[in-house]
Amino acid sequence: VSRDGMYGWIWRHLPGNAWVRALISLVLVLAIVFVLFQYVFPWAEPLLPFGDVTVDEGMAGPR
Repeated sequence: VSRDGMYGWIWRHLPGNAWVRALISLVLVLAIVFVLFQYVFPWAEPLLPFGDVTVDEGMAGPR
C-alpha cells in the first residue's frame, strides 16, 4: 500500500513529465472550482441556514 495517498496516485497516473503534469493538475483544479461555483454551491445554498441569522443588540455590551 502506497503512503502518498490519493494525490500521489493522481500524480502517477497523469501523462507527461513534471511540467505537463503540473499544468494538467492546474487545469483540473480550475475545472473543479468552476463546477463548484457554477453548479454545486448554488444548488446547496438554499439548503444551508445562512439566512437564519439573528442579531440581538441587547447582548452587545458596552460601547
